[in-house]
Amino acid sequence: MSVQSTLENTLKEILRVVKPLREDWTTRLQIIDELRGAVESVESLRGATVEPFGSFVSDLFTRWGDLDVSIEFSNGSFVSPYGKKQKQRLLGDVMRAMRQKGGWRRYQLIPNARVPILKVESNLRNVSCDISIDNLKCQMKSRLLFWISEIDTRFRDMVLLVKEWAKAHNINNPKFGTFNSYSLTLLVVFHFQTCAPAIFPPLKDIYPGNLIDDLKGLRADTERRIEETCAANIRRFQSYNLRAENRSSLSELFISFLGKFSDISLKASELGICTYTGQWQAIKSNMRWLPQTYALFIEDPFEQPENSARAVSKRELTRISETFEMSHHMLISPNHSSLLATLVRPQMLSLMVRTPDWRRQPTHPQRFRAEGSHSPTPSNNNGPRQLTRPQVHRVVRSPSQVQPQYQTVKPKGPSEVQPQFQTVKPKSPSQVQPQFQTVKPKGSSQVQPQFQTMNPKSHPNRATFKKPPLQTYEDQRQQIWRPRSDRPV
Repeated sequence: MSVQSTLENTLKEILRVVKPLREDWTTRLQIIDELRGAVESVESLRGATVEPFGSFVSDLFTRWGDLDVSIEFSNGSFVSPYGKKQKQRLLGDVMRAMRQKGGWRRYQLIPNARVPILKVESNLRNVSCDISIDNLKCQMKSRLLFWISEIDTRFRDMVLLVKEWAKAHNINNPKFGTFNSYSLTLLVVFHFQTCAPAIFPPLKDIYPGNLIDDLKGLRADTERRIEETCAANIRRFQSYNLRAENRSSLSELFISFLGKFSDISLKASELGICTYTGQWQAIKSNMRWLPQTYALFIEDPFEQPENSARAVSKRELTRISETFEMSHHMLISPNHSSLLATLVRPQMLSLMVRTPDWRRQPTHPQRFRAEGSHSPTPSNNNGPRQLTRPQVHRVVRSPSQVQPQYQTVKPKGPSEVQPQFQTVKPKSPSQVQPQFQTVKPKGSSQVQPQFQTMNPKSHPNRATFKKPPLQTYEDQRQQIWRPRSDRPV
């Protein structure tokens, strides 16, 4: 067996182990329900909702991933203006309510972080949770990553593999001067933008603006405007028939990923990574990145010019670069004996035994879009448990399931960047005259899109987009992330 095929099979086996099982989804949904119960018991938190975000929402978490949760006070109203002191006080109320309810341990309130958080550990399978207040910006970032991941199924696999590889080499811990998981994810995005041929477009072609600046006004309108903009641009990118298709295997993408960043410590002194433009950019020529105070700059494309790699230290950057180079050399060498040691942590080796397929969750629960949840049906001893479809409050709909109601227009200014396809720009809430023409729906749930989607069968790695029928759930108080024509007025 060749080195390439051996690596390909090994990567698939790692994915089979790290991808969440049914009980991993169910546990996290149950934790969200328990937190919701604690929040509803506190007078000062009356009317608040509990909403997950992070890798759980973007579907980029492993079986052992943490759970990020935001307690929201702006549901159905204006984007919340809560300040840091108010968030600190509310997190204190949350902690007291959780202590009274029980089911949690290892409380750690971090009030002076950039975003105040409460760290806890659930008694349910020891899942760690980070709780914040009105963290809408991180919720939207998570949704955007989920939508982007639907462009190509290899992206999610690559992120999971890179996270495990980084943990195996102790370079996925910002507390010790290395990457956080978000910056690792952006490195994979950048790799998909700069490989040949490119798999992803520059992110400005998906959302041509600074997401954080657009989070204002009525929350429902803001979310819908962002969702519809991304939906139209992702579909347009996929329907552009003249672009070359990348048919690289997972092993080829992983090897080229390691090779691309093997000299990252040398480049970092002069160049920054910008997924918004999909290019390396000179730091000195970008006034937003000056003065240069970081060892490595990976710009957050949704919160420019924030540096998602600000925790990386100069000393650790050298070791990170050496890790990339060493791993790249090991994977292209004919020595197969050290393959797993290069890719996974030691404790993972004992798990490299086949897990029954029925235990795996076939459908991403992010597509359930109702509030509340039901407990799963208990398993029996005769086969797999029958999982009741859970309900998650304000969870992400795929942009491919959104029917846009507008036609795009050409950019008016000469300074606008002309992508290979026309990009839909988000409509500012203050605009009176929209920059596109609204298309009338034929019925209460039917809208005519203004473009044609590429047949996903033309590429084996292309995610299949299907619009599922609207589903009704018991105890459903409101539905969120529906097509515009389905939303109540």
